[in-house]
Amino acid sequence: MNGRAKMSIRLVYETHATTTDNEAGIATGWLPGVLSPAGRRQARELGDRRRNDGIAAVFTSDLNRAVDTARIAFADTTVPIHKDRRLRECNYGRLNGRPQTALAPLRSRHIDEPFPGGQSYREVLAATEDFLSDLATRWDGSRILLIAHSANRWALDCLLTGADLDGLVQAPARWQPGREYTVPPTGPQSTQPGGPSRSQH
Repeated sequence: MNGRAKMSIRLVYETHATTTDNEAGIATGWLPGVLSPAGRRQARELGDRRRNDGIAAVFTSDLNRAVDTARIAFADTTVPIHKDRRLRECNYGRLNGRPQTALAPLRSRHIDEPFPGGQSYREVLAATEDFLSDLATRWDGSRILLIAHSANRWALDCLLTGADLDGLVQAPARWQPGREYTVPPTGPQSTQPGGPSRSQH
C-alpha cells in the first residue's frame, strides 16, 4: 500500500450506434438489437473520436448493439473492452420490441413501478450506481469510456450531476456525440428520492 490518494475518474459516455430497431421506431429494451449500416458507420466514427482520447478501458452493456458498437469502434486497438450487464437498457418486460409510440406515453409511470414483467427506471439507476462504485475502486485516476443506453445516461445525470430522474424520463430525446462526467474517488452518492443506498444493492 503506497498511501497514494485516490483520484476521480474521468468518464466519457457514448450511446450505442443506431440499430435497425431505432430506424423502425421499435423500443428494443433487453432484446439484443442489430446495428444498421448507418449504425456501423457511426461506430467507426466513434472510434475515430475516441481512439486517441486517452481512454484506458471501455465498459459496455452486454446487449449486442452496445457490444458491436465497441468492437467496431476499437477494432485493431489494444484498448480493453469489458461487458457488464449492469449497463443494460431498462427492461420493458412485455413491451420489449414494441413500437416506441406505445412505450413513450408509459415511461413516466415506470420511474418507480416496474414495467410489467420488467424493471423500473429507478432499478436501472441502482444498477448504474453499483457499477460506478466498483469502477471507483479499480480505475481511479483513469479516463474511461462507457457505451450504453438512454436509461444509463439518465442514471449518470442523476448520480453525477444531481439531475432529477422524473424530469429526464419525461424530456424529449436529445442525442449528442459524447458526454463527460467526473466520478468522485468514493463513487457516486445517490440523492434521488427513494434511491437505494449502496448496502441495499
